[in-house]
Amino acid sequence: MSTTANIPAPDLTQRPPRSPRSRLGGYALLPRMLDKGRATLVGKNGEYHYNCPLDQHIINYLGIDPEKLLAELKAGKGDGEILDWVNANAKNKRTAWEIEQWSDFHQRRGPDSDAETLGYFAGAVAKFTKTREDIRTWADLLDLDDHVTFGGKA
Repeated sequence: MSTTANIPAPDLTQRPPRSPRSRLGGYALLPRMLDKGRATLVGKNGEYHYNCPLDQHIINYLGIDPEKLLAELKAGKGDGEILDWVNANAKNKRTAWEIEQWSDFHQRRGPDSDAETLGYFAGAVAKFTKTREDIRTWADLLDLDDHVTFGGKA
C-alpha cells in the first residue's frame, strides 16, 4: 500500500474536480468522485466532499462500497485500474447501454418539481447570476459553481 504522499491527487484548493459530465468507462460522475477521493486522502479537498449526496448516485447505481473504493485510491491506482476495480466489484452489473442511459440522465437531471427543491436550485443559481437562463440541470449548476469559485465570471 502506498503512502498518501505518493498519491497523484488534484489540489482541489487550487482547481475544481472534473465536471460531473466527465465520464470514465461511460460513467458520468465517476471521474469527479475519484478526484474528490484522491484529494481527500492527501488533505487537498478544499470545499469538496468525497461520498457526498452526488457521489451516492453512482455508488448506489453500481452497488460499490465507498470506503473500499477509497482504499483502492489510497493504493495509488490510476483511473483505468480503478475502472477495472469498479467493474469487478460492482454488485449491480450494468450493460453498456444501461450505463449510457444512466449517465445521459444524470447529465440532464434537473431539480425535482417540488417547491422546496426548485426553490433551493433557484437560490443556488442566484448566488452566481441573476441573468443566466441556461442553468437548468445539476451539472450546469456544479460547472458554474466550480468556474466561479476559481475566479471565472458567471
